[in-house]
Amino acid sequence: MAEPMQWRDGVTVVRAKAVNARLREPGSMGRATVFDFAGTGSEHTWIGRVSLRPSGNTGAHHHGRHEVMVYVIAGCTEIRWGDQLQFATEVATGDLAYFAPSVPHQERNLSDSESVEFLVVRSDNERIVVPLDVAAAEHFERVA
Repeated sequence: MAEPMQWRDGVTVVRAKAVNARLREPGSMGRATVFDFAGTGSEHTWIGRVSLRPSGNTGAHHHGRHEVMVYVIAGCTEIRWGDQLQFATEVATGDLAYFAPSVPHQERNLSDSESVEFLVVRSDNERIVVPLDVAAAEHFERVA
């Protein structure tokens, strides 16, 4: 008869207090790795939390060959994307956004008093971020 599975360590919980502390660490840039699946079978997945300060923005960038999904935990942000950041939409608490590989984009916090909190899932754990020197379009297309 096969030995029954011992699932004691089958679930890992990361408490909000620990994530919030990591978000505030010097040099964290408002990012905290929550789960990094390196060596567990999904070695190319990264899940983390990002906090965008009031009136802050990420600057134009892309993530190379990787896909990114964000879930807005709290707040409202404007996402701009395209070669000149010529497309824009707002996402708020409960909304999700998907970024195809290599799409130039920027997130901007629309509040001058509250942070925007994101849960981020990336198809890599390499932390590829390619900063872009983009002259943002003065006029942009609002996308629903």
